[in-house]
Amino acid sequence: MNHPNSPGMSRARFLKLVGGTSAAFLAGRNAYSQTDQARNADFIFLQAVQFDDLGGWDVDQQSMDQIGAAYLLAHGLGVPVNDAVTTATISSPGTYRVWVRTRDWVAPWNAPGAPGKFQLLIDGKPLPVTFGTEGAEWHWQDGGTVELGAKPKVSLHDLTGFEGRCDSILFSKDPNFQPPNELAALTAFRRATLGLPDTPENGGDFDLVVVGGGIAGTSAALSAARNGLKVALVQDRPVLGGNGSSEVRVLPAGNTRQKPYPHIGDIVMEIVQPPGWGSGNAKGAAVYDDARKTGVVRAEPRITLLMDQRVFAVEAAAGLVTAVVAQHIITGRRLRLAAKFFADCTGDATVGFLAGADYEISKEDHQGMSNLWNLMDAANPKQVLKCECKDKTALAMATEAGNVAEPFPRCPWAIDLSDKPFPGRPRNKISAKPELDKLGGWYWESGFERDPITEVERIRDLNLRAMYGAWDTLKNVDHLYPNYRIGWAAFIAGKRESRRLMGDVVLAAEDFLANRAFDDGCFPCSWGIDLHEPDKAYKAGNEGNEFISTYTHGAKYTYKGPYWAPYRCLYSRNIANLFMAGRDISVTHEGLGPVRVMKTCGMMGEIVGKAASICINQNTSPRGVYQDHLDLLKGLMAQPGAARQA
Repeated sequence: MNHPNSPGMSRARFLKLVGGTSAAFLAGRNAYSQTDQARNADFIFLQAVQFDDLGGWDVDQQSMDQIGAAYLLAHGLGVPVNDAVTTATISSPGTYRVWVRTRDWVAPWNAPGAPGKFQLLIDGKPLPVTFGTEGAEWHWQDGGTVELGAKPKVSLHDLTGFEGRCDSILFSKDPNFQPPNELAALTAFRRATLGLPDTPENGGDFDLVVVGGGIAGTSAALSAARNGLKVALVQDRPVLGGNGSSEVRVLPAGNTRQKPYPHIGDIVMEIVQPPGWGSGNAKGAAVYDDARKTGVVRAEPRITLLMDQRVFAVEAAAGLVTAVVAQHIITGRRLRLAAKFFADCTGDATVGFLAGADYEISKEDHQGMSNLWNLMDAANPKQVLKCECKDKTALAMATEAGNVAEPFPRCPWAIDLSDKPFPGRPRNKISAKPELDKLGGWYWESGFERDPITEVERIRDLNLRAMYGAWDTLKNVDHLYPNYRIGWAAFIAGKRESRRLMGDVVLAAEDFLANRAFDDGCFPCSWGIDLHEPDKAYKAGNEGNEFISTYTHGAKYTYKGPYWAPYRCLYSRNIANLFMAGRDISVTHEGLGPVRVMKTCGMMGEIVGKAASICINQNTSPRGVYQDHLDLLKGLMAQPGAARQA
């Protein structure tokens, strides 16, 4: 059942705003009361992620469910990014009123400075309004009027490199028209003006649809396909791997290939780098080898890989999911994917939540999320050569010329750490020993009291404010590291805890500590009962905005491993054809600690793929696999991960 203390938006309200909205605009454009005006008035709607050239701007889809679309982010780490540019087609040249959907991202903290400033250029000339300077919420900022020719060049011109963001631009021939902000109305208006279809296209019928392309989902899809199933793998980013991708850069942890089933983990080890190969958090992109994961998946003919597709709606009735609907984060086009079985590997339990599955979520004291980051020395040519900075060419030229000083602007809008300790700040700067390895690690984490789903943007932004505040302090207050700069930082949040879907067994920390044996033990756990909480050493003055964590350790958080967790944690107890793998499986808050690391999650996916094949071949349910076919599952568990069924 729903946890009585669920934070943020309830399922009923979420379904009203997202699920209900989905039904409305899947049914047609009448969800928008001004439809006739949208059809008759002269609008040019430019969605930022659809610009011809994104320049140095990044696509951020994490808050699509809250704001209705992906947006462009000027993630320049303090260096303005290159312009995003497109050419508009104006059928009726003339005077238009301009609206830009954006926000001042530090306004929720009443912080000064509006760091996300950018301009809108028309044929190279900026409008007089500077955008991203007002409003804590996403809204349409008025840009005044402009004369548009038949083919104007439209550019987003970043002014700071500090996380400016733009969803869309609207040109209206009617100077009195104001575009809607309410989600349902905005979504219907957006789709009408972009000319997108009213109903989703048929994306096909499958044996298994896996939603979420992290290590768990990728492993589930591979396992199912190799066991003979027709599979769709849906991922809302351009890379696979989730937290273990080059976008987030968390080291995949957990011991694989354990007795008595040493082949469980074979698939996981195909898609992650072998131990010891440049391993660690926040390393270079090559360490996480996105191409390796994608290549293994694309080599499986039974998998249909759908990248940049975000599932936002579920069709379910009588305790069964019949289809999911995914929206392409760039084009906005939608696909309906039908299947006999579904695997929720989203981490946020999105499919189960929308389908009405029983779930729990911790209201407070849950584990937060990180945005890892690293540094580079501009005086070191080897580091410059490997730099992932967006201004790499200019940086390399400056380094070659001996101009290696890297000043950093003051950040009055960041967390003020000028008189506070933080990991990586030497206590005695006179005889300071460099502690750069303490900057940007896993413990730079926030969101302990925030909803990890509806407030993901705010949590990520707090992490960024902490990072920029720390670097501002080190550079401009302590006057350290004059030649260093931030080399890379994640803008996709590395989540640890969210919703958990309830199965026939809800695994608890006590089960690990008591070494309770289950007859359906199917994936080995080796990570400690690792729960994160704000580190008290850095909490003072940051109450409610904590950004440094610690973890539980010691005898009462240690168990004898490997511990084989039960299969009954991997399917929903009330949605009869729904599996789950990853950090949304059936565990308590404390029970999540040992299971949430990526290699362990990947092994869950391997089991789900095998169990799904039994469901298809034996005409049974996930629960029926346990009740009637457990020996079949154990037989598949003994087979190599590379084995393929006809």
